[in-house]
Amino acid sequence: MKTPTGNAALIELIRAEIQKCGPVSFAWFMEQALYHPEHGYYSSGRCTIGRHGDYFTNVSVGPLFGQLLGAQFAEIWEQLGKIDNFVIVEQGAHDGQFARDVLQSTQKHAPEFFASLRYRIIEPFPILQDRQSQTLAEFEDKIEWRASINSLDPFTGVHFSNELLDSMPVRLIGQSKEKLVDLEGDEFVFVERSLPKGATPSKPPRKQEAFNQPALDWIDNVVSKLRRGYVIAFDYGHVGDEFQGNVQVRARHRHLDSPFEQIGHADITMHVDWTSIAQRAQANGLRVAGFTDQHHFLTGLISEPGRGDWGRSPLPEIGTSPKMKRELQMLLHPEMLGRSFQVLALAKNVDPGALRLAGFRFARELPSALDR
Repeated sequence: MKTPTGNAALIELIRAEIQKCGPVSFAWFMEQALYHPEHGYYSSGRCTIGRHGDYFTNVSVGPLFGQLLGAQFAEIWEQLGKIDNFVIVEQGAHDGQFARDVLQSTQKHAPEFFASLRYRIIEPFPILQDRQSQTLAEFEDKIEWRASINSLDPFTGVHFSNELLDSMPVRLIGQSKEKLVDLEGDEFVFVERSLPKGATPSKPPRKQEAFNQPALDWIDNVVSKLRRGYVIAFDYGHVGDEFQGNVQVRARHRHLDSPFEQIGHADITMHVDWTSIAQRAQANGLRVAGFTDQHHFLTGLISEPGRGDWGRSPLPEIGTSPKMKRELQMLLHPEMLGRSFQVLALAKNVDPGALRLAGFRFARELPSALDR
């Protein structure tokens, strides 16, 4: 056993809860470690990405990721009839770099789309909203913030997220048991509790206790606000019924051995169960419009970016500088980010006969688990 390390006040808070109420679900522990209002990894602003942070993500590679997605958003705008007040809702925006990359690129390469574009950021934590405001100062007339999806006005456009779902708290439910967090002396340990007979990760003991309930609730909330358009989520995960209970803990680009190390100072994530996300979306009336890995998605955008009716490509010239070539390699290479991430697109009130989005041009047929 290892003595828990990290934020001392947060560790004592978790200890006190277990001493008072007994073993807690891993979802509750993860919620405190990441999102406690004062001490959580994200909510306190300790989360850092990039070379000098805790981990790399698509946005930290450079502006190319946002430029490519800006082209995809422009195509969706055309597909929806070039509407006024086309809204991009981003959740998990970190410091606002992705939004800045999208807005700078579309302002230059797709000005008609840019003029119709409105950007909304879902951000519950003031310290992160302040950082985003600084990053996006030049676009202050385009941006509005909301503390939650529930406070968002109904919109037409796109809900976008990058590595949001993998950080939503999860219960560690296996085929017949659930791992809980308990104390042994002053140290945190896992203990197992048997599930009721017949319960599994996909058939939890009670209806409102799925292993990834926050992610399912998130789908419900997004659907209630999206009038027409798409939900596009980038993340890493799996498809099918196989449970993958591998918690990943990262700090300073190192994988830690236990979620009880660097509590409140380290990122904790879990592979996304794309099957349950898609099924919940379909139950809410959304259609799976595409699913592929990041390599194929971005290749689809690059290979035939198309031109808007305004006669200009919504993309910059790809590969015109060594820096852009390095960014492209990092985003596409199978041993870097290209195969690590998947992309799921969900459509609402969009003609099923409409052309496939450019990002899914080279996507394989949908896995049966995602296509009911």
